[in-house]
Amino acid sequence: MNNIITAEYDIWEYLKNCGKKIVMYGMGTGADKILAICEKKGIEISDFFASDGFVRGHSFHGKTVLTYGEIKEKYSDFVVLLSFATSLPDVLETIDKIASETELLVPDVPVFGNTLFDIDFCRKHIEDIESTAELFSDERSREVYKAVINAKLTGKTELLNASVSEKSEVYSSILRPQKYTSYADLGAYNGDTVRELAEYAHNLKKVYALEPDRRTFRKLSDYAENESRFKIYCHNCAAWDKSETLYFDGSGNRNSNVSGNSATLSGKKPVEINAVPLDEILEDEKIDYIKYDVEGSEAEALAGSAETIKKYSPDLLVSLYHRSEDVFALPRLVKELGDYKLYLRRFRYYPAWDLNLYAIKNQKSFSG
Repeated sequence: MNNIITAEYDIWEYLKNCGKKIVMYGMGTGADKILAICEKKGIEISDFFASDGFVRGHSFHGKTVLTYGEIKEKYSDFVVLLSFATSLPDVLETIDKIASETELLVPDVPVFGNTLFDIDFCRKHIEDIESTAELFSDERSREVYKAVINAKLTGKTELLNASVSEKSEVYSSILRPQKYTSYADLGAYNGDTVRELAEYAHNLKKVYALEPDRRTFRKLSDYAENESRFKIYCHNCAAWDKSETLYFDGSGNRNSNVSGNSATLSGKKPVEINAVPLDEILEDEKIDYIKYDVEGSEAEALAGSAETIKKYSPDLLVSLYHRSEDVFALPRLVKELGDYKLYLRRFRYYPAWDLNLYAIKNQKSFSG
């Protein structure tokens, strides 16, 4: 299609025409999403299997859940669709072992929104995809971008693995943690990413941590009370572009999201929460580094910190994997907000999650 997209067809077209039995590995909401797409596209799923420790004679969508060993006994030629997300090393090792024995594909379905990243979507946004590739400041970013785009289309594990970098490389060659004294963590969860940064940012003095989920916020607050190196200001709210009341999926998982309409949430426990722009929380205070991992609300959160970005040019981390358009729309938005150099890195995960944009102020205009 162009020099970025090398795939001639997407995973769904391949599955429709491959002539092999198709089985799904895993159950849950991810599997439900993938199964719904397969049904819509006329792709037949022959069976479901789970890791040995999760097989208890139960059923999923009317079929008895099997072990991988039982699948191998039942079928001689089949395709495995990975139907859950993981970054756990032991689980990744199991997946890679299966991939070494048979054909395993990793479908890419949006975490939020209903827009599928398929070949038709890419054709519609071909100019956006091409022009975004030119925004990155190093060759590795362009390699990651190309691998991710094609992995999302084809589900091929070799492309996912080709796009992986180590976190240590980001902290040593892209970010400037030794200069950070203040940090805003939007989507702070239980404080894990504050702890991670603190390992590198030895001069950190102040952290603003936003987390909308009340149960997770309690864990974040407990961590903040026991942190002695620096002060953490915890805010039980969502990062947004204006102050208002939103609905939040209170099911307690890491991918809970916010919406202006409770009916649009996938979770079963919508609760009202406060949504606040970071600019309003900071009240013109200087910040050195902002992380945006806000489960599909990155564009709104960026808009809500536009004044801080304009005035102080903090380094930024923006997650690019929650919505299908994020991979090209969010880099373009960041470029509009400030004079930044853009870098793209992804850490080990199936599917193409943990894909992060790093925006570093151009040195020629950086005065901090």
